[in-house]
Amino acid sequence: MDAREARTEFSKGRLSVDQLLDLVEEQQRTIHRLQAELTRIKLRLAQYEPEVQRETGPTGSSAEVTQYSLQAEEKRRRHRKRKKRSPGRRKTCLKFADAERGEDVYPEKGRRAECLLARERAVLRLENGRAVLVGYRIFRAPGGDEPPIPGVTPRCEYGIEILVVLAFLVYVIGVSLDKACRILHFFCQLPLGKSQADALLRQLARHWEGEFDALCDLLAHAAIVHMDETGWKIGKEGCSLWTFASELQRVFLFGCHKDSATLDEMLPPGVFQGVGISDDAAVYRHRFVRVQKCWAHLLRKAIRLALLYPPKKNYQRFLDRLLELYYDAKRVASDGRLSDSGRKQRVAQLEDRLCELCQTYLDKTPTERKPHEQDFFNLLNELVERMLDEELFTFVLVPGVEPTNNLSERLQRTPAQDRKAGRTSKTAAGAHRRSVIVSVLESLRANLEEFTLPNVLNEIHHWMADGISLFRKQWEAMGETSPVPAPDTG
Repeated sequence: MDAREARTEFSKGRLSVDQLLDLVEEQQRTIHRLQAELTRIKLRLAQYEPEVQRETGPTGSSAEVTQYSLQAEEKRRRHRKRKKRSPGRRKTCLKFADAERGEDVYPEKGRRAECLLARERAVLRLENGRAVLVGYRIFRAPGGDEPPIPGVTPRCEYGIEILVVLAFLVYVIGVSLDKACRILHFFCQLPLGKSQADALLRQLARHWEGEFDALCDLLAHAAIVHMDETGWKIGKEGCSLWTFASELQRVFLFGCHKDSATLDEMLPPGVFQGVGISDDAAVYRHRFVRVQKCWAHLLRKAIRLALLYPPKKNYQRFLDRLLELYYDAKRVASDGRLSDSGRKQRVAQLEDRLCELCQTYLDKTPTERKPHEQDFFNLLNELVERMLDEELFTFVLVPGVEPTNNLSERLQRTPAQDRKAGRTSKTAAGAHRRSVIVSVLESLRANLEEFTLPNVLNEIHHWMADGISLFRKQWEAMGETSPVPAPDTG
């Protein structure tokens, strides 16, 4: 009943006082409801129309301002799902009962009849490309220690082959942990979660910590070391990736600082007496006994000027003569008929040619230079300075030294792709773990005739059976009086 009908009914005496009061109360409730709805609408529109904010309610109103957005609305409508309670760790007896086959492990020494059952362990192995759960019964001699399970690291429920395949997928191929787990599940029927995979990589890094130390020691005593660096990240903090490569060793330092302290730690001045092959970064200058600067970096600068400024014919002429000199130097370096004195004589001739070439263009360089002319002037000065420091033709004098640093640059291609994809290290511990695993795998690639999974596993099984790795044997073969301590396998 509206106001007009109420007035008509009241004038005719058909509307009592009680009915009139009920009508008033109903109208008041309707007014309160509509006012509350209007307030909610104004608050919701306030974030889109600022002028509405000034119209929301009377001054001093204690109405609560609610955050309205599409995400907030979806969050309010979404029913919060309770996390399923983890069933916990399965007991060993249950896993052992699910094993497809069983094996007995006895100590090498001692009579088997006297050995006692120490424990049972279920281990997932890769056999013929498929995951197999194997139950091991471990026996020990009276008073002796438990023998290790062949091909299984201490306190691990996965074979070393699974750890190596996982590390290869994540750190060498460059796939994410999620994808690596899906690959193993698809091809090998291996159920592996992301957290489990992360734990396995931590175990493998701890197991190879001693091998990483041996590689660092071998590198410091190497005759020739390639080195290069690029950007890396630990979380949001910018840092560097430094790679070092000798003939048989590869060392990666993820998340390090590009400074003298890091370089002194890897190649101590009192220890490293070999040839350092690098670019012309300031951190490398005047640090090594003999140096070979990368010709590829120098030639790229000349090529860049020739391509960007084709009207400047002097840039192309300079590049042609510089390339001719470089190829002549490579021919001299590969000439096995030359003696040491003959090589020194040829190097002197090459230096005279380079000095004459640079001086010709330095004399023609104007005093007031444009940006590209300044770049050309800097390149000429760099060539002269490196020549005076005897850092350009070391590869002609010392057999085995390469004129470029392409070896280190190739080693950084996969990490550079990971960096572009945002798959860098989240923590310093993760960066060190990556350094250990990648260094060992890439060093195995340099030592093995063919870098395949069977060859890698065959070598690692020898390590675990003999108690000494290939890198430790190389270190002992150098005749050092302070061998690398053996890792803790307990």
